Amino acid sequence: MSGLAPWACDPERTRGRLHEEQKETRGPRDAFQRDRDRIIHSISFRRLRHKTQVFMAPDGDHFRVRLTHSLEVAQIGRTIARALGLNEDLTEALCLAHDIGHPPFGHAGEAALKQALSADGGFDHNGHTLRQLTWLDSPYPRWRGLNLSWETLEGLAKHNGPVRRPGWALAEADAAFPLDLGSHASLEAQVAAIADDIAYDNHDIDDGLRAGLLTLEQLLDVPLVARGWDAVRQRHSDVPEKRLIGELIRSQIGLMVNDLIAETRRRIEESGVDSADAVRAAGHTLGSFSDEMRDDERRLKKFMYANLYHHPRQLAAADSAHGIVAGLFAAYRADPALMPEGWPDPMPQDSTGRNRHIADFIAGMTDRYAIQRYREVVGEPCLDGLF
Repeated sequence: MSGLAPWACDPERTRGRLHEEQKETRGPRDAFQRDRDRIIHSISFRRLRHKTQVFMAPDGDHFRVRLTHSLEVAQIGRTIARALGLNEDLTEALCLAHDIGHPPFGHAGEAALKQALSADGGFDHNGHTLRQLTWLDSPYPRWRGLNLSWETLEGLAKHNGPVRRPGWALAEADAAFPLDLGSHASLEAQVAAIADDIAYDNHDIDDGLRAGLLTLEQLLDVPLVARGWDAVRQRHSDVPEKRLIGELIRSQIGLMVNDLIAETRRRIEESGVDSADAVRAAGHTLGSFSDEMRDDERRLKKFMYANLYHHPRQLAAADSAHGIVAGLFAAYRADPALMPEGWPDPMPQDSTGRNRHIADFIAGMTDRYAIQRYREVVGEPCLDGLF
């Protein structure tokens, strides 16, 4: 790929795939382009269209779900990668795949599975992303998983930094194809992680306002938002306020992206890294907001947790979702034959293996499929706050 900076990941220097493949004839694509395409064409990726982003099982067509969020993260990530001379295809692959391990109902579903597997190693969505892509999603005839490149798997495993104590799912993926978990990831992965923050920081504001759980007056207590709103009003003083919300969101995304690019460039220059391996060995994160923006972003997150994510309606929905996931797990644990054809057949005999197997099935469910299955195997679910 032309135009790559020295610190970018080069597909010509990939560390390869776990399973050796014959020379590909399906189009002129490099290793990272193939990874991106495999992710897009996967069943796991398609299921994201019916998985919770903020609002669980949303009945409004305009609210974001995991799929639309992942696409928005990828757009932001590619923009940043291009400005920094990084590999755009690898960045996009990481952005598109970063949420594939989320169970139904987002963090509420994750909490229920973590509790159900408390004696069996627990559950975390990041580790399950690796499990889904390296083991469960298996469209190829000669190996399990999508057989993604080392760089893509490494980025998904470590995009939030070195992993000192991996959970069982990530540890299994690492044992099969060592990912150097103790080091930092590539700059492409670091950019993907912050692109995720930029996307949900701002788009959750948009959805929260649309749902009526947030008000503009509340948001103006956040210094970053207040400054942005003042600037937008000055530029468009003759436009009704209601029509300026989108401009506020766009402007705030642009401000964060520009800050990230400038600060990351400064850190790259200061560190003197001259290769992707030097980025991994730098000992600290290079992709970062400035100190001022990081403080502003933390204040925004604190506000969003207090006023949106922990809103009474959201907490009621989380309780309902937790009950659905926990109820499904208990039902399948008591009678694995209730699982669809093909799932009970390879049921492990040991207790830990059996519980993880059941969690694999539930984690792959969409919100609506989980509700449907609950009705079939348990009864009418509590749906308070879900619709």
